[in-house]
Amino acid sequence: MFLKSTLLALAACACVTAAQADSISTFTGDTTGAATFNRLLEDVSDQSAVGTDVHFHQFSFTVSATGSYTFLTTATFDSFIFLYGPTFDPSAPLTNAIGGNDDLFGTTTSGFAAEPMYAGTPYVLVTTGYENSDYGKFSTTIGGPGTVSAVPEPETYALMGLGLGVLAFARRYAQSAKKSA
Repeated sequence: MFLKSTLLALAACACVTAAQADSISTFTGDTTGAATFNRLLEDVSDQSAVGTDVHFHQFSFTVSATGSYTFLTTATFDSFIFLYGPTFDPSAPLTNAIGGNDDLFGTTTSGFAAEPMYAGTPYVLVTTGYENSDYGKFSTTIGGPGTVSAVPEPETYALMGLGLGVLAFARRYAQSAKKSA
């Protein structure tokens, strides 16, 4: 069922974006066991009284070209998506909220068009559930005039820096071992 709804969603998104010769990016995730927050209402005006402790997944990204982008999420649960820019803080979910959607084609799909989105600006797409008991696997397709590039989390940069430091140390050690031999 999940695969069927994902394929239908991809087909719908492709039909909408193909006429514009847009780029399409798809990613998957799972909110099972993920961190929780008090999600917003669909119009991002206030926090929900129903989804007070919903599991969420966040995807940080930028786009390469300014323009209108479409978002379509299919899930194994009653999904809800929100767009934030430039950051998302689950302890202050009203801050930086741009838009949200629930039940685009039914309870397991969410989506909207965001315009304009600006090239190089950081955005965060938050995938969550309608109620606290709504969580599971999902697939999101983003289409628009430019490519969508994931923005690594700060921890990724820290690990990369540590790895480069270890490589530099190993190289220096190997060079000093050659000199003393």
